[in-house]
Amino acid sequence: MTTERFPGRATHWRLARRTLELPRRPLVMGIVNVTPDSFSDGGRFLARQAAIHHALRLVAEGADLIDIGGESTRPYSQGVPADEQSRRVVPVIAGLAGQISVPISIDTSSAAVAREALAAGAEIVNDVTALTADSHLLDVVRDARCGVCLMHMQGTPATMQDNPRYADVVAEVLGYLRCRRDDLLAAGVPQDSIALDPGIGFGKTHQHNLTLMAACHRLHELGCPVLVGHSRKGFIAKVLGDKETDRTAGTVGAALSLAAQGVQIIRVHDVQAVRQALLLFEATGGIDGQPGTVN
Repeated sequence: MTTERFPGRATHWRLARRTLELPRRPLVMGIVNVTPDSFSDGGRFLARQAAIHHALRLVAEGADLIDIGGESTRPYSQGVPADEQSRRVVPVIAGLAGQISVPISIDTSSAAVAREALAAGAEIVNDVTALTADSHLLDVVRDARCGVCLMHMQGTPATMQDNPRYADVVAEVLGYLRCRRDDLLAAGVPQDSIALDPGIGFGKTHQHNLTLMAACHRLHELGCPVLVGHSRKGFIAKVLGDKETDRTAGTVGAALSLAAQGVQIIRVHDVQAVRQALLLFEATGGIDGQPGTVN
């Protein structure tokens, strides 16, 4: 397998204060949910110092980026006002910015939250609505010249799992992300600042998720970094046949499938386990079949 199988695969991602090189091995984005109700770890890191300590632990475990959010987007969740999101996340970002060297991402659909987070030290806006929920967020991203991740979602978190339907889930997700990329390009956002996320678990059935996971390599056609967040999601438990099982091993297995497809960024809770698996993936051949040198 060679990288020639992935024409258009992006090699860098331009952020607010640096350009992030995207090597053969996927980068690991660690998740910090400063929320009381996220599906996997809600409430564990709601306190500022707990969230900061968790982020520092993820960096020590090898996270290449940290994604911080103050609003759960699990199925059937309700929105959180911008001022409450900011109250949760901005002190955490400000507290981390001087302590870690890896880029910080703000997971929000709110222009006001994004603006404050970027001022506090974030370099990426990660939006599950692909900058469609808040008409002012595009201006914030363009003016800040930050990195941005556009995700596909059918419906809203409150409705997305009611009855998701597609004639061709891969073609429709690809088409949506192409249109959103083009909208941002037309508005003056550089292509190398834009990453794309197929939105695993966001308005998809179990089979839709599996089909998309197997086809993530198709997103390289759009010439932007590909970011996938599959960590601990329900499709893993369904494949394993036990909704109560620990989903770490399943998350690792799916991460290796994504790595083999040239996906550049993988967003996970279990940083250490995924990073160790990816280091072995790279050392034993990686995406081009050539043994790597791991530091």
